[in-house]
Amino acid sequence: MKGFFKIGWQTIKSPSAYYSLGFLVLGGFIAGIMFWGGFNTALEMANTEEFCISCHEMEDNVYKELRRTVHFSNGSGVRATCPDCHVPHKWTDKIARKMQASKEVWRTFFGTIATREKFLVHRRQLAENEWRRLKANNSLECRNCHNFDYMDFTEQSKQAAYQHSTALASGEKTCIDCHKGIAHQLPNMKGVEGW
Repeated sequence: MKGFFKIGWQTIKSPSAYYSLGFLVLGGFIAGIMFWGGFNTALEMANTEEFCISCHEMEDNVYKELRRTVHFSNGSGVRATCPDCHVPHKWTDKIARKMQASKEVWRTFFGTIATREKFLVHRRQLAENEWRRLKANNSLECRNCHNFDYMDFTEQSKQAAYQHSTALASGEKTCIDCHKGIAHQLPNMKGVEGW
């Protein structure tokens, strides 16, 4: 094994007998651009609503619920898609979320949530995972569209205007503290504080 690494290191540090340094540098640069382009294209393809609902677990459960909410259809014509709420917009945060989500793909492979009944069994755990993530990042995905600076409190109910102008604006709470179930049905909330 030691000999294998020694031969590999000698190959890397030795000058090429067949290709010039300029050719190797240019080839590496072009290969890097091709890799980056392919990686970014695949990342963006995996960041679409069509990709998200390509597995029946999502289409038959949470996507059907989303279609009945104001985030899907409203008077302004602005619609949130799955990645708008579940994938950060900033590139580094997006990569971290995609790596986290790759672990969630195992549920599909093992059929953990393959049927509506199985999904409902795991619904609370799935929701709590997402609520924890949104709480930890100060509801970043919500704030990509909803900004306190542009809210017209006179257009809101008295309770909403009070909450938005005091508790949330002071940083004591974040969007997900009050808006659980805004785009999907709530799981059984028995035992959850404040419900």
